[in-house]
Amino acid sequence: MNTKDRQFQTENQQYHLPFSLSTVKNKKVQASYTGKDISTDAGALLLREMDKRLGLIDKVSECINDRRDQRYIDHELTEMLRQRIFQIACGYEDGNDCNELRSDSIFKICAGKLPESDPDLASQPTMCRLENSVSNSELYQMAKAFADMFISSYKKEPGLIILDCDDTNNNTHGDQQLALFNNYYGQYCYMPLHIYEGLSGKLVTTILKPGRRSKNVDVFAILKRVIAHLRQHWKNTIIILRGDSHFCSHQFMDWSVDRPNIHFVTGLSGNKKLNELAKMTVESAQRAYEANGTDQKRYGSFMYQAQSWEHPQRVIVKVEVTEKGTNVRYITTDMQQYRASHVYETGFCARGNMELRIKEHKLYLKSDRSSCNSFQANQFRLFLHSAAYVLIHTLQKEVLGNTEYANATMKTIQLKILKTAAWVREMKTKIKIELPRAFANIVAQKQAFDILCPSG
Repeated sequence: MNTKDRQFQTENQQYHLPFSLSTVKNKKVQASYTGKDISTDAGALLLREMDKRLGLIDKVSECINDRRDQRYIDHELTEMLRQRIFQIACGYEDGNDCNELRSDSIFKICAGKLPESDPDLASQPTMCRLENSVSNSELYQMAKAFADMFISSYKKEPGLIILDCDDTNNNTHGDQQLALFNNYYGQYCYMPLHIYEGLSGKLVTTILKPGRRSKNVDVFAILKRVIAHLRQHWKNTIIILRGDSHFCSHQFMDWSVDRPNIHFVTGLSGNKKLNELAKMTVESAQRAYEANGTDQKRYGSFMYQAQSWEHPQRVIVKVEVTEKGTNVRYITTDMQQYRASHVYETGFCARGNMELRIKEHKLYLKSDRSSCNSFQANQFRLFLHSAAYVLIHTLQKEVLGNTEYANATMKTIQLKILKTAAWVREMKTKIKIELPRAFANIVAQKQAFDILCPSG
């Protein structure tokens, strides 16, 4: 018995004792926690191969200046990033999970270690020190790395991209820096900004912000930098900003006037002046409802200039009249050549997919776990969860695209593809991983392995 097995038996003796379950055909059923080198997350190997293709974790690692004394290091920086990101992707969102999973054979392989002969992975305290060591300048470089990863995901310059922007609440439950009370949510929280490409669902970047709605000037400052970075690589791509009403930034609208191929379509809060300009459209819909007794929908379009705007902009009004009453919504855009109904229904309403992407990021990958005291550490955590999103999203769209999981949620991919038991054995000349022969999703998973590892 080697030292590792002896230590395992000593520390976990209470789990070794067998316990009885209900009988089957008069035979006793006995169970115990004595299996060796069994992992429940063998599908993480797919993410490992995907990351080798993308080089994502290496790019994030390059942004961090390792200030530790190299003579006393047990865990390389890239190794720790792989450990944490792959664990997040498999549903282990908390740093405390590192303690329970540091001996897991699959996660050791994913981190670049041998499953048995190499030391265990980093513990929670080590991971916590990493989270709190990252500086503002390094976080800025990571944000650029995610934007660069987005750019490199296209084989050639795209003709059109849509920047979908929205923020969401990450509730806090401690004394986190810059966590503010948000009256709408009734909680102290952060309000991270998520930016995705609207046609593909690819993540552009995620920026942690204090717990308030985005101010116009803040939106403009971030988007101006993002677009400037994209323009360095894509000179002719049409870029459209799409967002809700609090992303209606007059600074952005005025700035984009003289920029070719920069457009916007955002929500617009109603006011007395807008209601006057939309009066004809509203009355037309109401008359039609009264005459026919059926639900009515009308679109109208007019030019409008708020006091803070340097230039008048096109405003589109949508009016719906039903038995519940009259509902009036406004959007504004600089695109004059399209019909009002087309811009609203095809252009603006498609931003609803943004809510699903935030749900994937926040609910299924648990990116709202902002448990660190430091604001910078919580931004770093958000980037780790964003890296997990990029890996799973790329796996889904590029590898599982012709399977039943092409449009599945990330939770489904976690449960059906990543959560697979495997027996791992480290031999003299190779590492042998045995997956179960009775596995409901073996066809899709094997196909993914064949695509990512064609020589295997």
